[in-house]
Amino acid sequence: MDLGLSNDGVLVVGAAKGIGHAIAQQFANEGADVVLADIDSHVKEAANTMVENSDGQIQGVILDATDYESVQSLASGLAEQQHNLNHIVYAAGVGSNKFGFPFWELEPTDWPRVIEVNLMGAVNIAHAFAPYLQQRETGSILFIASIAAQMGSQTDPPYSAAKAAIVNFMQVVAKDFAPYNIRANAISPGMIQTTLNKSVWAAWNERQATADQRPYEEWAAEKISTICPLGRWQDPEDIGKMAVFLASQAAKNVTGQTINVDGGIIMHS
Repeated sequence: MDLGLSNDGVLVVGAAKGIGHAIAQQFANEGADVVLADIDSHVKEAANTMVENSDGQIQGVILDATDYESVQSLASGLAEQQHNLNHIVYAAGVGSNKFGFPFWELEPTDWPRVIEVNLMGAVNIAHAFAPYLQQRETGSILFIASIAAQMGSQTDPPYSAAKAAIVNFMQVVAKDFAPYNIRANAISPGMIQTTLNKSVWAAWNERQATADQRPYEEWAAEKISTICPLGRWQDPEDIGKMAVFLASQAAKNVTGQTINVDGGIIMHS
């Protein structure tokens, strides 16, 4: 299905690898002009590789989304360079790299960096690009949340809380942008084999007695079979496909929504 995104401009923050990279790739597959932004310097290499399989213009830029001045500079630069910037995706995220159950096993000092990247980075992006999106009067902004935001996950409380805040902020953004025909949504991925997911296992495993430690594959397989009705992993590509759908006119009446791509882990009546 042609989603009509050819020649649309897209910024994906957190696109060097993982979910963010998969989202950028799906937009590139649709013929969009994609800017991959990430604090990881490998983002430029990732963009160069993507150019080989895309009809659109692809570029990579190094960006620390927690640095508001840098975000503002990128926004003004892209506004001058790309007059077709219609869609923004915030996919940057970090966990505490600790196993947070019970929560008092963490320290309050484990929270600020997680909040800064997952929430304030998204806030910085939304603020900096708001004037330009308003001028476009069409487009979308997408935030990558997590199913942890909807179930008070005990695995990593700072991450869970930050993603819950993202969902709430997204709803505010959706209401404020609606008069300008700009839509805002969130995607909550489920179980995906990313670096972040593996860090959760590593933190859990480290706290176990030697006899109770388990390989990542075994630990993850049991978790999937226990909590996921479809009984299978979700892939970064699954998130990418949902992202391009939400950006397209096929979803022109979808705003303020959190879409769970999780194999049925979270269900609502």
